[in-house]
Amino acid sequence: MNVTILLTDQLSLFELACATELFALPRPDFENWYRTRLVSLTHHYREGLCQTGLTCETVETLPPTDLLVIPNFPIGQKRVSAKIAETILSHYKQGGRIISFCSGVFLLARLGLLNQRIATTHWQYADEFKQQFPHITYKDDILYQYDGVIGCSAGSAAAIDLGIEVIRRDFGYEYANKVARRLVLPAHRHGGQSQFVEKPVPKTKGNISQVLEWAIKNLSPDLTINKLAEKANMTRRTFDRQFRKTYNMSPLEWLTECKLDVVKVLLETTDLPVEAIAPKAGFDNPVTLRHHFKRSLSITPTRYRETFIRT
Repeated sequence: MNVTILLTDQLSLFELACATELFALPRPDFENWYRTRLVSLTHHYREGLCQTGLTCETVETLPPTDLLVIPNFPIGQKRVSAKIAETILSHYKQGGRIISFCSGVFLLARLGLLNQRIATTHWQYADEFKQQFPHITYKDDILYQYDGVIGCSAGSAAAIDLGIEVIRRDFGYEYANKVARRLVLPAHRHGGQSQFVEKPVPKTKGNISQVLEWAIKNLSPDLTINKLAEKANMTRRTFDRQFRKTYNMSPLEWLTECKLDVVKVLLETTDLPVEAIAPKAGFDNPVTLRHHFKRSLSITPTRYRETFIRT
């Protein structure tokens, strides 16, 4: 699978480092992995911060590419060079995927690739984005958005979350987890998490973070939100309020997503039928599992497993 990291008219070292670490780092322990090139369509040299600079390959056209990564783009630049625009749009029209990190979303929007899609970027650029592109549906409080073709991320660190999601879809949970562990990160943060998660309180017995760690290890059909609130030494009302304030979702939404993550792992890595997966993932029956799976992913568990095997 070929990946091209495309430098535009501005060098952002952090976002570029995220892209190269995620997609260009050799991983000899993986049987299959990306083949990645870093290129520019304009200049071979870019200046960075603190008297740094970067020299990269200059090309006339993109090399064969399945996934195009745009690390960043100047938010105030109202015009895109004809060469860059034609190259990116040609890649898209031929069925290629494109993801952007942080300010890179401005380039995707400028080229019309986010029309009829959801967009996000760093909260600091949100007002500017909405002003420039009022016709695009913008979501403030998410880490990233990826529909399998076009993706964009919020603040710089969310670029890694988006990259992990792309890797998970391309190669499965095992590869995504290994990459995340190398980066000393959680294996998967949902795109719907808030950009503004509050600073965690000091860990004390019964606080929400410890309760969630316990819940992940003890998923079962008997696990309820009332039990989580009780374990956190809170009333149900207080627990719901504190949870939503911290994680920008309800406890039930979080618990359902955790269960669905387990379902996806078991569908990808085992031959267990849905009837056997349901209790292992914490669902009371396969009907409930199928309902939530279809509602969340717009696909049945069986179709998901078939699609993953083909991939």
